[in-house]
Amino acid sequence: MVALRFKKENRKLFMGKIAINIATGSLQKDEIIVGIDLGTTNSLVAIIHPDTKQPSVLKEHNSHALVPSVIYFDENNVVVVGEEAKLHLVKNPQRTIFSAKRLMGKSYDDIKNNAAYFSYKIIDNQNDKLVKVQVGNNFYSPIDLSSFILKELKKRAEHILKTPVNKAVITVPAYFNDAQRQATRDAGKLAGLDVLRIINEPTAASLAYGIGLDKTEEKIIAVYDFGGGTFDISILRIRDGVFDVLSTHGNTYLGGDDMDNLVVSYWKDLYRLGDSDASEDLQQSLRLVAEDAKIYLSDHDYFKAEWNSVNLELTAEKFNLLIETLINTTLESCGLALKDAETDKKKIDEIIMVGGSTRVPFVKKKVGDFFGKEVNDSVNPDEVVALGAAIQADILSGNNKEFLLLDITPLSLGIETSGGLMEVLIPRNAKLPQRAAKQYTTQVDGQAGIRVSVYQGERDLVKDNRKLAEFNLTGIPSMPAGMAKVEISFMINADGILTVKARELRSNVEQIIEVKPQLGITDSEVETMLQDSITHAIEDIAARALAEAVAEGEQLLTTTEKFLQKNANLLQQKEILETASAIQSLQLDLTMNDKDLLQKKIEELNDISRPYAERLMNQAIAGAMKGKSI
Repeated sequence: MVALRFKKENRKLFMGKIAINIATGSLQKDEIIVGIDLGTTNSLVAIIHPDTKQPSVLKEHNSHALVPSVIYFDENNVVVVGEEAKLHLVKNPQRTIFSAKRLMGKSYDDIKNNAAYFSYKIIDNQNDKLVKVQVGNNFYSPIDLSSFILKELKKRAEHILKTPVNKAVITVPAYFNDAQRQATRDAGKLAGLDVLRIINEPTAASLAYGIGLDKTEEKIIAVYDFGGGTFDISILRIRDGVFDVLSTHGNTYLGGDDMDNLVVSYWKDLYRLGDSDASEDLQQSLRLVAEDAKIYLSDHDYFKAEWNSVNLELTAEKFNLLIETLINTTLESCGLALKDAETDKKKIDEIIMVGGSTRVPFVKKKVGDFFGKEVNDSVNPDEVVALGAAIQADILSGNNKEFLLLDITPLSLGIETSGGLMEVLIPRNAKLPQRAAKQYTTQVDGQAGIRVSVYQGERDLVKDNRKLAEFNLTGIPSMPAGMAKVEISFMINADGILTVKARELRSNVEQIIEVKPQLGITDSEVETMLQDSITHAIEDIAARALAEAVAEGEQLLTTTEKFLQKNANLLQQKEILETASAIQSLQLDLTMNDKDLLQKKIEELNDISRPYAERLMNQAIAGAMKGKSI
């Protein structure tokens, strides 16, 4: 094991005129830290109002606080975000990106069953790499896409507040894994934000309702979050100011949009409106009328509107019947979440409603009936998560003296991966004690050892970070590339001592090494590393994207060449020649330092090899099953 001690004294780091307490991460002077709800459908920013000291969402006079989480790329690749981008969803679907949050930290295999949901091109790279979105000849990661939304939020906040905004707390769903949380941090960094904390959306919602602010309070609460495109239910235990997520359940493809679609289907059947009877623009306008009906029926019993010379009608009673099955699906998730939390309805002290879809009265009634008590919807359901994030930001700023901040890691901790990249296992500002582990594998057949290099810092390339230790895990049994499973685990105890361990899970080979404690990092070094991470964020992430593309290209070349050697006699001459040409083109572009060009060549080789690879696989399966019954 590698044991490394971090100094735990109460130090201050001065960045310009702003002093930061390294042990707690709190600011020593006034600086605005915003709370951001980076949503699937809409996003928004909130702060603690300097006069009222209450959380408040940011919006310009007579404008909405909500910013649609939609990105449009025009023909010159100029980026437009928000309401203006949303106008292009129908006319330019291939160039208009929505629901980027659903792609965060995901591979194509993770989302392929719902690929038809997206109108834009998501690359099927036939491996477990993170997804990419293609717009024209450019390729974007979900991190890039989310950063465009965060940049827009940052710009709007600065315009309203008339002051630079450089620090933020960003919320994520409770079910987000480490990869998705790190992707959210990276998006923030790319947008020019120092992300001080990633917090769970149900935790933020609880804070907005004042739950957990009283350290003597102990409660079990349910957070029912029903947005425009997603639903999730979280069960939290709050004790001594600590929020413990007991369970979470839901559906990332279920939301208020589905209510609108049910109304559209009802009207199409009732008025015999076929899809061919109207242009796509009119179809979209019909969905907008359905959304208007949903909103109107929250306060009225009857809705009427004219659409394309057709008088559309809908009663509240009929609307409730249409959506009842959909709501029952969410209640099934509530039951499963209670089961996973090993608790029951009677032990739930409070039900908090989050998300615009909870404005529907029938939703509130059904949820209240399910839990056997009245729901709490006293805070704006669209704003509640951002308001909670603002409260967390206020705590981090040191303004809320009622909260004692735990010791945290001053800089991110991780290891070196292929291409000289920094893979973060424990992010900056993580509370102590902290534990994290990730699994890796071998890249070469028969590989018997792996070098583990431990780094500290905020840059994407390890050469720009601080090396803490290095050791070799040896004695891995001979296996084909990708078969070995090596778990790297980090653990920092309450005293700030880091322990690193590497173990091959199939053979239980484990490397143990002792390293003398390193000298503590100085305040000036931390200051420089933090400032550099923001200053060089764009070039760092571009370097990471290029390194990942090169690694993907090299892996694809190796895999394709092996496949050709083994199956050349089963391929057509045309297929072999086309593949050879694509291989040669990809090999040349590996040295061009152009990520988008490289991704284009990777996609071209995949498009050529995919049909015959699938054909040979189907033939092999058919041969293996010949003469057998199922």
